[in-house]
Amino acid sequence: MDNQRMFLFVALSVILLLIWQAWEGEQRRHPPAPVAAPVSGIPSTPASPASATTTATPGVPVAPGISETPVTGESISVRTDLLQVEINTLGGDLRRVALPKQPVAADRPDEPFVLMRDDGPNVFFAQSGLLANNAALPTHKSLYRAAATRYVLQDGADTLDVPLEYVAPDGTRVIKRYRFQRNSYLVDVQYQIANRGAAPIEAYAYAQLVRSPVAAPSIFDAAPSYTGGVIYSPEQKYEKIKFDDMAKQNLARPVKNGWVAMIQHYFLGALLPTRDAATEFYTEPESGGRFAIGYKTLAPVSVAPGSSAQLDTKLYVGPKDQSRLAKLETDGIAPGIRLTVDYGVLTFIAAPLFWLLAWIHKLVHNWGFAIILLTVLIKLVFYPLSAASYRSMAQMRKLQPRLQAMKERYGDDRQKMQQAMMEMYKTEKINPLGGCLPILVQIPVFIALYWVLLESVEMRQAPFMLWIKDLSSKDPYFVLPLLMGASMLVQQWLNPQPVDPIQKKVMYALPVVFTGMFAFFPAGLVLYWVVQNLLSIAQQWHITRAVESGGKATAGKA
Repeated sequence: MDNQRMFLFVALSVILLLIWQAWEGEQRRHPPAPVAAPVSGIPSTPASPASATTTATPGVPVAPGISETPVTGESISVRTDLLQVEINTLGGDLRRVALPKQPVAADRPDEPFVLMRDDGPNVFFAQSGLLANNAALPTHKSLYRAAATRYVLQDGADTLDVPLEYVAPDGTRVIKRYRFQRNSYLVDVQYQIANRGAAPIEAYAYAQLVRSPVAAPSIFDAAPSYTGGVIYSPEQKYEKIKFDDMAKQNLARPVKNGWVAMIQHYFLGALLPTRDAATEFYTEPESGGRFAIGYKTLAPVSVAPGSSAQLDTKLYVGPKDQSRLAKLETDGIAPGIRLTVDYGVLTFIAAPLFWLLAWIHKLVHNWGFAIILLTVLIKLVFYPLSAASYRSMAQMRKLQPRLQAMKERYGDDRQKMQQAMMEMYKTEKINPLGGCLPILVQIPVFIALYWVLLESVEMRQAPFMLWIKDLSSKDPYFVLPLLMGASMLVQQWLNPQPVDPIQKKVMYALPVVFTGMFAFFPAGLVLYWVVQNLLSIAQQWHITRAVESGGKATAGKA
């Protein structure tokens, strides 16, 4: 029957989508090897868009390439209310960042999630430095001096400064200062240059994020979230720069009022250049399997002998908290940075859904109940469409005995069977696709909500009730997946039954398949599907009972 074929098509499409996502994740387990070429430094604008090589921007010095994990240098510990940071005096690099307000797991609340680290398989750290054609300014390979090895944001203080000092051979003094703020993942990086030489200094700044590709999520995860580079420019907006793209060709693009970042599921590190500064975004591979994405300034700051100057940049390192990202946008620091919460092509639907979900959460203070209430609201909005679909299914269900009689009468003569079915539909004034089209209209909303629940860090380790302690993790006792599978079986029983026995077996096998897949999905996603199915069952049962009892008018008002 057409209804069953359409439902089967949709269900199999979902399965194929999940298989494709798992395959894509598996491909990222084995990223392509970087270009086998010596690292010559930060690249600049290519000679032509089609060229894979880069040429130096006239007048702009070329910095050292990515440095290896340092074997010298002193580690400086920094503690604020939101960040636990380690800075190395070699280059003044941000080598380790842990997030105490984001535990690694719900059952390990005292163990902070480590976002950045310079060791292990998942290397991720931040570097920055200065360039000059006529002076020895500190790069990420220069050694700084620090006055202390431990800094703590004190009670009552709103900021914490961590100064590092570098003195050039000609006496020029550079202070690289990290400024941390209370209740903030935004870090200011300032360079104060005091020219003690005899000639003016034309100083440029650069900053880069260095990362190794990470293993993809398990095939049993809901979906592999993107991990890699992203950039934003006012002209091209939000773009993903994948590791295999970095391996094929170095990026070299002039941008003003943009930013660069490395993102992963729930978290990001972003370099935020000074507003209106002319910069060049670049990428660069390293022979050790790591990649850098960053920017350098194109307009120098002139420092006359005996005078001083300052260069600034900002770094955001933390969760993709949408309220914090929204503030970066409204303050003019990072336009478009909320796009790092990647809902895909359905962002125009997903973003309002998240806003509504967050608004409900402010009322109920529980993300699980917020998901339930949002599902109810969506169901109410689509109630008329669902009612039309279920009426059509109920009418088809009433015709089941006649369809079975036709199958027995015409046997394997499919052409006569189809002609008789269409004649019956015409006589009974039934549209065989009437049960499917309203459902197809709702699919984009369901998919958008799926990505909202999957991508929002607000769901991470959010408790619901009873045994569900983390809505972003799977149900530890598989209760919700089993309820979802049972609800799908009830829906199959309410639907018109296929005449073809093979098709019938496939339809009843789908709940088992989906239960197996959803057993490893985040509990928040499964909760949404359970509530959606239960509401659909209630509505479909009411309409089916009305139609089968002859109350077509009543069903039409349902």
